[in-house]
Amino acid sequence: RLVESGGGLVQAGKSLRLSCSGSGRSFSSYAMGWFRQAPGKEREFVAAISWTGGTTNYADAVKGRFTISRDNAKNTVYLQMNSLKPDDTAVYYCAAGPSLRGIVSTPATPSYWGQGTQVTVSS
Repeated sequence: RLVESGGGLVQAGKSLRLSCSGSGRSFSSYAMGWFRQAPGKEREFVAAISWTGGTTNYADAVKGRFTISRDNAKNTVYLQMNSLKPDDTAVYYCAAGPSLRGIVSTPATPSYWGQGTQVTVSS
């Protein structure tokens, strides 16, 4: 089970950090990812991290602004979002899967999804 937190309303240019907490002893063995879905749009990939944390991938739209990280001791993955833009407004979902490829492929095929957390960026 994955539970996201940290969403909210923020002004453009500001920062937010999302957290995704997982349950179960196998959390540390899963690749993790963040996706987002804006109103009227399809869900899209944002960032992913391997189970060791040694490999990360980012969508072009967030490169240089967002950072994904994980703390396996806490069963938590983070998404640090800086220099937020109104276009970043969306529901953000975390996902877990047995391979990084399954997270970054199109379509993505993770094993688990969180329920989502709303991020709203005002101009």
